[in-house]
Amino acid sequence: MDAIKLLPKVDLHLHLDGCVKPETILEWAAAEGVALPAADKAGLLPYMQADEGCASLIEYLGKFAFVLPFLQTEEALERCAYEVVEQAAEDRCIYVEVRFAPLLHAERGLSAGAAIDAVIRGLRAGEAKFGVKARVIAICMRHHSVERNLEVVRAAAERLGRGLAAVDLAGDEANHPPGKFREVFALARELGIPFTIHAGEAGGAANVEEAIVGLGAARIGHGVRARENPRVLELVRERGIPLELCPTSNIQTKAVSGWDDYPIRDYFDRGIRVTIHTDNPTVSGTSMTRECRALAERFGFTIPELARLMENAVEASFLGEDEKNELMTIFRQKYAELDGLPA
Repeated sequence: MDAIKLLPKVDLHLHLDGCVKPETILEWAAAEGVALPAADKAGLLPYMQADEGCASLIEYLGKFAFVLPFLQTEEALERCAYEVVEQAAEDRCIYVEVRFAPLLHAERGLSAGAAIDAVIRGLRAGEAKFGVKARVIAICMRHHSVERNLEVVRAAAERLGRGLAAVDLAGDEANHPPGKFREVFALARELGIPFTIHAGEAGGAANVEEAIVGLGAARIGHGVRARENPRVLELVRERGIPLELCPTSNIQTKAVSGWDDYPIRDYFDRGIRVTIHTDNPTVSGTSMTRECRALAERFGFTIPELARLMENAVEASFLGEDEKNELMTIFRQKYAELDGLPA
């Protein structure tokens, strides 16, 4: 048996629109009479998946333009959310936080609140069917105005604790640093909504520092480039800020030059609270099992060390303390069942 495959997992950095299955796109296109550039899964994948030649975050984000037109109804969002949980269950996940930007799904008139509600319904249906606990994170987009992002925060506040766990900031980091969004996340703090911020991916350590000190982020999405300033990396360590590392994605977006340059082993050994995630399973062609296997094969992570990364994720989750304790108990029970299995 394969201990890495069977290891219970926690995926906190998982984008809804990065998980869409090609088979689902084929079905939706047929139902809507939409012409596609290919008629089967293999033919569609190049339009949905980044390859080794991906040159930047901007190029990587371009893959989402292909699927977004199909994610403009409550029914589509609900189904996609359900299928995210289904895929997570196949990968032995016990908890996922699924993030998406509600206002990217408003082309046919959906409000931010209606979009969030649809995703929550899908996650709940998946949770009931597959036994994977799931919560949503609502994303504010960097290219949207402050006013539009405040709308997302207000909609999130109405659903906090009822399927929604947090808010986030994502998008073109290089051209829209986090300092532009202090007002948005000041409202989130005022309303008691925890949040994570994408930083240190397409921008440097200064963005990580601003996300933590200026905005008040509880977690950092990626943060792989925090090492560019030792003082910022020490700030992350001292404050115990979890870094949501997504190795395959980080390499595809050129946040680092390649696997040999990836800092996860250094971060882990320094005592930084690192966690690992998929980011976009379809776009990156990955899974939590593949991410764990890459760490074992490339950086020598043992099964107990991989388990520590999962415990870090449980502790960093946006669940309440009682739910965290319950999830940790579940994780440790399932992990104990692996005793004696080879890596």
